[in-house]
Amino acid sequence: RKRRANGEESRQRIIQAATEVAGERGYEGTSIALVSDRSGLPASSIYWHFADKDALIAAVIENSFDCWLVAMGDWSWPTPSAQFEASFVAAMQSTAKTIVESPDFLRLGLMLTLERRPVELLARSKFLELRQRTFDIIFAAYRQLFDETDRGRLDDAAVRSMVSLAMAGTDGILIAYEADGDAVDVIEAFTTLAYGVLGAADRLRVR
Repeated sequence: RKRRANGEESRQRIIQAATEVAGERGYEGTSIALVSDRSGLPASSIYWHFADKDALIAAVIENSFDCWLVAMGDWSWPTPSAQFEASFVAAMQSTAKTIVESPDFLRLGLMLTLERRPVELLARSKFLELRQRTFDIIFAAYRQLFDETDRGRLDDAAVRSMVSLAMAGTDGILIAYEADGDAVDVIEAFTTLAYGVLGAADRLRVR
């Protein structure tokens, strides 16, 4: 039991070190040697846990995603009410804060998504898998949240369009933030995105 605990502690140290290095240098600039230096663990220990750098970065992406889900509070969206619009905007603003504080999986994943290689990277596949999982979670939340029969029904195609808008907007905001830093007001940008999603819902409702 103690050996397992020590092994898990070493694994988490490696992932944390790799997260820091990858956040500074990206996928290509990350190496096992750098992670070894940052973690204080020998390369042999890293290879005991991970087959190669690709597997390590895939673990970084998955770990960061899991931490983000925890920060999101299990995606607790508001329920339809008289204050529905304000509640939805507030929920999107909360999302903005978690994106700024825990963007490692998204930053690394977006970089990898734009790359095409003869052999698919495990890290890229992991990000795309988690991206689809995110889409499904948001779809389920939007499906329930916007299903207000008195204002008109939203079919599945409409909800998919809204989720695509929200995710594409999130990608763009993060890229702008990475490029321009403090010049981008992330909270304000997500507020605008929230109203864009609300407006799309009104346009897409089946009357």
